[in-house]
Amino acid sequence: MKRGTELELVVEKFADRGKSLSRIDGMVVFVDGAVPGDRVRASIIRKKKKYADARLVELIEPSPLRTDPACRHFGVCGGCKWQHVQYNAQLEAKAMSVREAFEHTGGNMALHVDPIVPSDSPFRYRNKMEFSFSAARWLTQNEIDSGEPVDRSFALGLHVPGNFEKVLDLKECLLVDPVGERLVNRVRDFAREKGWDPWNVRTQEGYLRHLVLRVALRTNQAMVNLVTSWLDEARMDAFATVLRSEFPEITTLVSTVNSGVAQTAYGKSTTIFGPGSIEDQIAGKRFRIGPASFFQTNTAQADKLYAAAGEFADLTAGDHLYDLYCGAGTIGICLSDKVKSVVGLDVVPEAIRDAKANVALNNVSNCTFMQGDAGKLFNESFVARYGKPDVIVVDPPRTGLHPAVVEQLAQLRTGRLVYVSCNPQTMARDIAMLDGVYRLDRVRPVDQFPQTHHVEAVARLTALTGH
Repeated sequence: MKRGTELELVVEKFADRGKSLSRIDGMVVFVDGAVPGDRVRASIIRKKKKYADARLVELIEPSPLRTDPACRHFGVCGGCKWQHVQYNAQLEAKAMSVREAFEHTGGNMALHVDPIVPSDSPFRYRNKMEFSFSAARWLTQNEIDSGEPVDRSFALGLHVPGNFEKVLDLKECLLVDPVGERLVNRVRDFAREKGWDPWNVRTQEGYLRHLVLRVALRTNQAMVNLVTSWLDEARMDAFATVLRSEFPEITTLVSTVNSGVAQTAYGKSTTIFGPGSIEDQIAGKRFRIGPASFFQTNTAQADKLYAAAGEFADLTAGDHLYDLYCGAGTIGICLSDKVKSVVGLDVVPEAIRDAKANVALNNVSNCTFMQGDAGKLFNESFVARYGKPDVIVVDPPRTGLHPAVVEQLAQLRTGRLVYVSCNPQTMARDIAMLDGVYRLDRVRPVDQFPQTHHVEAVARLTALTGH
């Protein structure tokens, strides 16, 4: 079996990171874009010792789990991977990914996995979308086949997978509020009318970098953040005029300057109109969201995620709660009514500033948030200073817990430990390292990201006694 070899395969199941798995002659073959139950013809693109990656060439017999993608850009755009998969099948695949993470990465842990919590809205659920400008437009096969001339020097949309330079010129996106589609198409036309140049990755020149939309589900507020290479007040005033007249949904406009080479939407921000932030609600609490704030991308599902965390924490009025990797303090503040006190810790200064603002916004008096690296600060002296916790909630990034945090959790042997994760693999790895100190009671997957393979999960651990 070598590169270019074509095979007829029957797809068995979804595998890690949304890949589809087949087997032939004892070799595992991953086929991108295939669905369990498909019979396909696929071409090998990469061969390793124990597996191969293949490209889908022909769908010979479709799986009953397939459905017609709703978006015209599906298959080219990197925003969705699973629009061609029925939603119930997406849920089962995500639940299976959590179970298998604990079986394999976690070392065959005895485990109760709750039914996955589905999303009420499989589309239009994202409260934030970050669109990119580019001087290198990606042409679809249909555009190439049409023979029509296309200007490749301007695009506004999303990067195609695996390409740092080229951007698909989006006309629709079914993940974001409908105002997002109108906004992208109007901003593209407006910028081209004005002759504003998009960022060119190769020459590192151009004015326009990113267009970021944040929508508050429960307060009907919305923020546009235009990220540019420099601040041009005249241009921003002209842009503001368009938004005010044509987009009454937009309650604030922010200009962010990124003068560096890295393609990020962060930098120094200036408010052009409105308050410069929006507010939204989770679990009845209000949260301020600035241009650089972290906030759960799916507001409605965040309610269910935090409800699971609160249920697993089994809180009482006298509890002292640690909220590690606390971000903007959303979990700690949402649980603050049920405990005596909350101590939150996060390494990102902007997140802690937001957390403190959110404490004031909700008139909460029992929360203390501080900035610092949990891997360095969460130690014996930290516990001596802030008091031994009765329960700890951790919500680390995809990379999981810092090894020093795992070690301190083992030493503390806190009665209840709740682990919130967006990566079942690192979650299972970390919890396996706590085996023998804590008992893993249960895990509940929560679908925060329909149409993608990503899944959140909440785990409850109880400290073992008699050791």
